[in-house]
Amino acid sequence: MTPPAPLHLSLAGQAVDVLREQVLIGEIPPGSRVNEVEVAQKLGISRGPLREAIRHLASEGLLTLVPHRGAFVPDASPEDVRALFELRTALECAAAELAASRRTDVDLVRLQEVCAESRRNYKAGQPFPYRLDLAFHQTLIEAARSPYIAEQVRLVQQRVVLLRSALDDDPPHQHASMDDHDELVRAIADGDAATASTVMRRHLSRVCAQMLTSLTH
Repeated sequence: MTPPAPLHLSLAGQAVDVLREQVLIGEIPPGSRVNEVEVAQKLGISRGPLREAIRHLASEGLLTLVPHRGAFVPDASPEDVRALFELRTALECAAAELAASRRTDVDLVRLQEVCAESRRNYKAGQPFPYRLDLAFHQTLIEAARSPYIAEQVRLVQQRVVLLRSALDDDPPHQHASMDDHDELVRAIADGDAATASTVMRRHLSRVCAQMLTSLTH
């Protein structure tokens, strides 16, 4: 008997990637129900693989399953934001400390490249690219070389991106985030674990406060 294809190679796996993207960029806005017929037709698949993909994304917290009603993209609430950032701060401060002691020269180059690209986009008048923000944090996590932290951070970060998809751009906040990233790179380059953790904590505290302010206005 031939074993089932791994999720990432199957139709359901492909649907997971596409549906995740639609949710994270706000194409399916928070509070909206996933129209299974419409999405299945758009992807050119049956509803079976799509439902498997929906269950997978629900396990990651990107969708909420409501009995007899279907799958919904969760709305952001202040409580959700605070809880997510409590976890994110614990994980990423630890990762920043580890990165300061475990990073390689290649890691540093990658971090510096992402920072430079973010600045170029910002100066060109483009909104702060959250893909580059994720790329920065992902590169930092990779430099920490802690796979269990990396997996948990990935899940938390994408839920933060989901909540952000409903918020307006905030240029002063975006500029401050790039400054934080630059300071983090300097601390990691210097092998200064304490400063790297302190900067990360301050950075995430400000991001959390900005999101909470946006939600209440």
